[in-house]
Formats: sequence, structure tokens, C-alpha cells
Amino acid sequence: MQANRASVASLEEMRSVWETNVFGVLAVTQAFLPLLRQSKAARIVNVSSALGSLTLNSDPSWPYYGSFEVIYGASKTALNAITLSLAIELKEAKINVRAVSPGFTATALNNFQGTDTVEEGSREPIRVVLDEEGPSGVFTGPGEAMVPW
Repeated sequence: MQANRASVASLEEMRSVWETNVFGVLAVTQAFLPLLRQSKAARIVNVSSALGSLTLNSDPSWPYYGSFEVIYGASKTALNAITLSLAIELKEAKINVRAVSPGFTATALNNFQGTDTVEEGSREPIRVVLDEEGPSGVFTGPGEAMVPW
């Protein structure tokens, strides 16, 4: 969407989306950290999007190349950075921190244009939440595929 391009994006809309996808996530995480530190199998799972991957977005062969935008996409990039920062910081505390993409799921966010059902989109996030042994500091997508940061 042209209105979400960096040169013309509404700063008010950007602040609103970033408040939810970036600042809200970090605020909730910080609030729960004292409890997470007491858990024997603490996990933080942030729902991201491949649309936030700088690696994918900079690859001209990626099907969505050229669609990276400063409001939603960049907010997911920032969320990925927070996720990685937390994974590094909380490694010694043995708190597993990961990002997960549900894939292109048909929801109100995309006017139900996604190719996957909500049930399909929920598989990877649920798998990661329940996985007590998986690696920290990784970003996965549907079918346990690794997504580059």
C-alpha cells in the first residue's frame, strides 16, 4: 500500500501500530519477567511475520520483494530485534525466547486474503509455545521452517 511507504506514511498511524507491535510487547514482557525468572521452563514467544525479515525483504527474488513498508513491516522488524535482544540477554537465566510467523493467514488484518486458515496459522505458534527443548533466539514459520532475521 502506497500510504505505508516511508516517504508518505502517517506518523500517527505508525505510532499506533508500533505501540502495539513493539512497545506493547516489550512492556508486557518486562512486566512478566519476574514471574518468568521463577519458572523452570519459561518461554517468550513473539508473533512476528516474514514481512519483518530484512534478509527476505532485501532479496529481489522473494515473492513479496518491494512490499516492505515502514508501518507494519518495520514494526515486525523492530519486534524481531527485541526478540533477539531478549534471547541474548536471558540466555543465562534459561528463558527461551523466540519469534514465530503464523504465515499468510486469512484474518481481518489482511481482509481475509491470506492463503492459510486460522487453524493452519496457529500450528507453528502453538508448537513453539509448547516446545520446552527447542533453541532460543530463532525465528520460525509454518512447518518449522527457519525464517531469517
